Amino acid sequence: MDTHRMTSGPGPLLTAVERIEAAPQADALIDGLRKAVRALPLGPARDLLHGRPLGHPAHPVLVQVPIGTWLSAAVLDLLPERRRAAAPVLVGIGLAAAAPAAAAGWADWAELPPEQARTGLVHALANTAGVALYAASLRARVHGRDRRGRALAMAGLATVGAAGALGGHLAYRQAAGANHAEQVGHQVRDGWHHLGSAAAFPVGRASLARVDGVDVLVVREADGTVRALADRCSHMGGPLSEGEIEDGCVRCPWHRSLFRLSDGWNVEGPATAPQPAFETRVVAGRVEARLIRGRRPHRRAGERAAA
Repeated sequence: MDTHRMTSGPGPLLTAVERIEAAPQADALIDGLRKAVRALPLGPARDLLHGRPLGHPAHPVLVQVPIGTWLSAAVLDLLPERRRAAAPVLVGIGLAAAAPAAAAGWADWAELPPEQARTGLVHALANTAGVALYAASLRARVHGRDRRGRALAMAGLATVGAAGALGGHLAYRQAAGANHAEQVGHQVRDGWHHLGSAAAFPVGRASLARVDGVDVLVVREADGTVRALADRCSHMGGPLSEGEIEDGCVRCPWHRSLFRLSDGWNVEGPATAPQPAFETRVVAGRVEARLIRGRRPHRRAGERAAA
């Protein structure tokens, strides 16, 4: 008998995080915070915080500055006193940079499902505690209490490190911020695929078809043009076929991301990745589709509907 297989399993750290995912005690608080974040009048800045112009979430990029400066400050704090002069400056830069990183994180967090939101809330609270420790460290240093300042900074680094581990779990284990439609290009074979009879797809309404095991949203327009996108939203896998068709676009019913039907471009977030799109043709009353690979057609800024 292989005793390793019998005894191996999740360690205490992973077990603790999985308990956080499953614990509903903070759900009422999460719902209230989510509503508050969504109600903020951010306008186009919300898409910037999500990272839509980057094509991936902005939060992981923004956190590099505070983490980098605080880690550098920790290295200086370990050096002789005459070489530690820049440490308070680095702590201050990290505190300033933490604000936009936190704003991006909260914007993303407000669109997460319950299990991810629970992990994300603990992640955010740990980071808040880390920021408070660094603020206290800077205050102590300014008032000449260098030893206390260094001790608080080390505590802050440990706290932020623990929060970062939770963030890694959130991103890589729970797939928050990942492109949930990336696999479509690997599942759908090249070439034309039969979707169904053109008459089976009502004009102006979302319908569902299937290609190589992939659900496909199909919309037949008034002029006979057929649009087709991968059905599962790139943000969190929501069913676009249950969404609203508006002005040449489809809006996801889960988190309100807006995708252009002509080429799958993500016009509005929180989705940061475009939706896999299909080229279509009607042959003898039958709709056929093939996946568009590579670069999407260029559209003018602000254009939503198909040209």
